[in-house]
Amino acid sequence: MYQYPKQILTIEQQVQSYIDAGMVVTSRADVEKALKSVGYYRLRGYSFHLYDNVTKKYVPGTKFEDILKLSQFDQELSALIFSMISKIEVALRVRLGESLLIHREPLVLQDSSIFKEKKRYWQNMSTVASEIARSNDVFIKHNFDNHDGEVPVWAAVEVLSFGTLSKIIKNLKTGIGSSYSILAANYQYKSKKGNLVTPSQKMLASWIQGVSVLRNMCAHNSRIYNRTIHTTPEILDVDKITPPPAHNGLYQILLAMKYLRSSDEEWTVFVDEFDKLVQKNNSIISLTAMNLPTDWKAHLSV
Repeated sequence: MYQYPKQILTIEQQVQSYIDAGMVVTSRADVEKALKSVGYYRLRGYSFHLYDNVTKKYVPGTKFEDILKLSQFDQELSALIFSMISKIEVALRVRLGESLLIHREPLVLQDSSIFKEKKRYWQNMSTVASEIARSNDVFIKHNFDNHDGEVPVWAAVEVLSFGTLSKIIKNLKTGIGSSYSILAANYQYKSKKGNLVTPSQKMLASWIQGVSVLRNMCAHNSRIYNRTIHTTPEILDVDKITPPPAHNGLYQILLAMKYLRSSDEEWTVFVDEFDKLVQKNNSIISLTAMNLPTDWKAHLSV
């Protein structure tokens, strides 16, 4: 077995390692309590930008209580974002179902003719079948028991993952009167000239993919503060940062959420709550750590 070079530290040793590295610890008891509930390794993610790997020391004045506050801010931020994404996701399911029903066929997902790439269609259908099969929802069981196992589109879209919905949308045929054109009309945006523009299929799919990645991060309690998010939603020119950041971060995904918003009213409430959270924690957080420009609120407002 491989011998890992680092040793397991007890809670007491973890506290001492903070002190030895120059972190300000006011109360050892409070730090031990936090480490038992949050964890040493998890908290590391909120302090690594304050740690010098050469000197093995924290930036002078680094306080444990501020690191803990950053973790708490991230938890509140994650909960707020997850709640908004849930609204976005529900609206997308409804809108996709309605757009597919123009074909007047409850089992339209089984019709390969409405999709562009047939190989991708069958790959997606494999995932669709798997996600339907593992569902325990009563309406899925109802169709298994009463309709020879056939599941209509309005039921299927309710149990498919956000990622699978994205794949289905990305493969829909386009053109006037197509399901895609009807779906995309829900997500029009204003051009620089003030005209309403329907997002391209590639653009819409990139928004959904970006939001899906952030949703999964929130659902699995992953850190989202001061983190590169490895997906690239297409951002409108008016919202781009100059010079562009080296990596995508929270700002870019928040914009994708805005473009996919369930309603203007719900999004406005979200932005207000986000602003309150930022203002409450402005002494410990960095806008740069979230890729937020100084005028971020103007970009996120509708």
